[in-house]
Amino acid sequence: MTASTTTAPPSDATSPAAFTGLDRQGKLVFVGLMLGMFVASLSQTVVGPAMPRIVAELGGVEHYNWIATAAMLVSAVAVPVVGKLSDLYGRRWFYLGGLAVFMIGSILAGLAQGFWFLVFARAVQGLGMGTLMPLSQTIIGDIIPPRQRGKYQGIMGAVFGVTSIAGPLIGGAITDHLGWRWAFFLTLPIGVIAFAFILRFLHLEKAQQHGKVDYWGILTLTPGLVLALLATTWGGGDYEWTSPVILGMYAIAALFLIAFVVIETKVEEPLLPLHLLLRPIVALSVAASFVIAVAMFGAIIYIPVYAQGVMGVSATNSGMILVPQSLAMILTSILVGLLISRTGRYRPFLVLGGVVMVAGYLLLANLSYGDSQWHLTLAMIVIGLGLGLSMQVYTLVVQNAVARRELGTATAAIQFFRNIGSTVGTAVLGTVMTASMTTAIPERIAALPAEQLAALQGSGGVDTGTLENAVLDPSALAELPEFLVDPIRSGLSDAMHDVFLTAVPFAVIALALSLFIKHVPLRETVETAEEQVGRPGIDAAAELGGTGSEPEDLHPRTGPVPVVDPEQADGEEARRDPDGRNPVGVSER
Repeated sequence: MTASTTTAPPSDATSPAAFTGLDRQGKLVFVGLMLGMFVASLSQTVVGPAMPRIVAELGGVEHYNWIATAAMLVSAVAVPVVGKLSDLYGRRWFYLGGLAVFMIGSILAGLAQGFWFLVFARAVQGLGMGTLMPLSQTIIGDIIPPRQRGKYQGIMGAVFGVTSIAGPLIGGAITDHLGWRWAFFLTLPIGVIAFAFILRFLHLEKAQQHGKVDYWGILTLTPGLVLALLATTWGGGDYEWTSPVILGMYAIAALFLIAFVVIETKVEEPLLPLHLLLRPIVALSVAASFVIAVAMFGAIIYIPVYAQGVMGVSATNSGMILVPQSLAMILTSILVGLLISRTGRYRPFLVLGGVVMVAGYLLLANLSYGDSQWHLTLAMIVIGLGLGLSMQVYTLVVQNAVARRELGTATAAIQFFRNIGSTVGTAVLGTVMTASMTTAIPERIAALPAEQLAALQGSGGVDTGTLENAVLDPSALAELPEFLVDPIRSGLSDAMHDVFLTAVPFAVIALALSLFIKHVPLRETVETAEEQVGRPGIDAAAELGGTGSEPEDLHPRTGPVPVVDPEQADGEEARRDPDGRNPVGVSER
């Protein structure tokens, strides 16, 4: 069974029919993909409000960011591997396998009895997420032409917005009333439903493209990436940035990554084809996605920390603070998708999105202790508008610039660098937070009146580690002297100011990169003009709008309708469904 599209009556037998929407089978496939995306995305947001309680119970506040970093790190490594393998061997079973692995990781996380076992379980979840995220976007590219893909990707982007709302609310309520472990178990019933739905409806044609797996690329990229990200995570916290451990890890990572680049220029089927990344439109889109992810994921992870630690709200209410941002992102994403499909223009949305995001992060960085929740809410709304304007559009830009046979690899590339950005953002901003807390909180306490300092010394004093744990644990904070609450929260506010201020330059860089992205007309067909060449009755020069030697990403399908044999046309018409729909095979290439 194949997904198909609703088409207009044909003018000829060999010219691809105009896409007017998904038929019933295509819609079922799309729903299945959204369910898989929902499960993977929910796991990222539902845990956010629970993280302060997790580290309070299991320990490891100094490694707080590892709960998120572990999943992001493994996901980043898995994305390019899965993307390339899906181009070669098909997407369906990789997708189902990724969903199964994700659910296993969720079970392990819910049963964790120690901090580092939880980190391991999150890594298993990351392997599943690294499969689900890129393949969902890739399969959409398999069945929908770029010109019409905007509105569908807008809806897909809205899934992230929905989970951004539902995840923190549900996660916060579960943490307050049932315990943080149920935040992991929650995704299991949804995952089972998604698995059954995808198994039933996502039936794609077998891949026609085969090749050797780039094992040497995998064996050099994986350790190089892991070492580089570990050094980024540990630098400034566990080790000094100039320590032999950090410098040594960066040096070894550089050797592996240099070897990876050399290998990619030699092998027949490179894991991450460098020629794709050398195209300006792809390179700029990938780079912009990277820096946006640094700012976006880093800020989202630490917003609940600010709400609970500085504003003193419950885990449930800290999740609710993110609702306006998510609503803004959902509505904007859907609207932008519709406008792109209607107008065929995407560049204005990228630029406007960059401007709005810069404004949002400036508002976030200007928060101070004592500000109301409305100040934080306003900043979140502005950031949500910026993300809705641009985040999903970068994927569309990249998919429009490559041939269908490279769709999985190209989609995985942008998701890969987005994952790297989220990992780097979480690690860097986490380092900023812990480093700032160790100085900001003691400074605030040292500024207390002399009689309160004397009372504190008389009780034996409180070490810095206890204070840092207390700011994230309401029960521990309640056991401290009342006069310490304001200095601890204001000290955390100072630290979070540094965190949010660090994110601002990344938003500025994303805007600058978007300004240089040129507009390329969106194709009206799933395949590029070059991939249509060779079909019976199709002339290469006419299809390419030139000699046939121009870059494939610069020529949407144009030219005169080819003349075909009437008998061939009759045969094509006979294969149409009674309702006039013309099945378009969803290639596993």
